[in-house]
Amino acid sequence: MSSDRFGTSANYKQQEKGYRDRALKLFPWVCGRCARAFEFSNLKELTVHHVDHDHTNNPNDGSNWELLCIYCHDNEHDKYTDQARYQREVKAGDTNQDTATYNPFADLKSMLKK
Repeated sequence: MSSDRFGTSANYKQQEKGYRDRALKLFPWVCGRCARAFEFSNLKELTVHHVDHDHTNNPNDGSNWELLCIYCHDNEHDKYTDQARYQREVKAGDTNQDTATYNPFADLKSMLKK
């Protein structure tokens, strides 16, 4: 495996700056998981996550990137630590979250009439 994949090569920081700048131009400054919006003043907390976890795979169209806040990015990588610890299957890009089915406003119209 390439040492670039793990961020240990001498030119990794320069490559990271290049794809981060491109990702920030391509995508809105919003976390892809929690939808937190960012401004220039807190933009350093928005990171580029490689969907396939290969840091050398940087297509110009950004198809392997998603912008995540530092908390969601850490959570994404923690899934792989948990996988090793608890022997669970994890797939890249999977949120491991069930879709909510409860709708608290389903009967709102009748509640307002009371």
